[in-house]
Amino acid sequence: MQQTVVTTAPADAVFDYLADFTNAERWDPNALSVTTLDGDGGVGTTYRVDSKFAGRTTTLDYRLTELVPGSLIRLRGEKKSITAVDTITVTEGRSRTAVTYAVEFDFTGVLRFAEPLLRIAVARLFADGAEGLSRELDLLAP
Repeated sequence: MQQTVVTTAPADAVFDYLADFTNAERWDPNALSVTTLDGDGGVGTTYRVDSKFAGRTTTLDYRLTELVPGSLIRLRGEKKSITAVDTITVTEGRSRTAVTYAVEFDFTGVLRFAEPLLRIAVARLFADGAEGLSRELDLLAP
């Protein structure tokens, strides 16, 4: 799944905001809390994300696996029944900044059989997140 939002906020401010994954609490209405477990924000930093999903609260630990200053942030979230890879790209254009947020999910165990239904729930969460992201990034605009 992938969404792109566009803002007039400067690309460097957008990247810095998104590189601090604890800010997901502000823009993702389904993120109840995001806590840094270990690290300084660079590759290898780990985060714990508690979120609402399909009527339940779930916890997923993410690790920052790739960081290209100004352009790319990649995190991998894992728990027993799911793996998620979140890729955020920031692209500067004429008087605008585009942010593309892509998520790849791999459901395992019993959840593997419920994947078609879970993808519907994930799509709704993703749309809510894109709306929140757009709103919060616009607050960074001069």
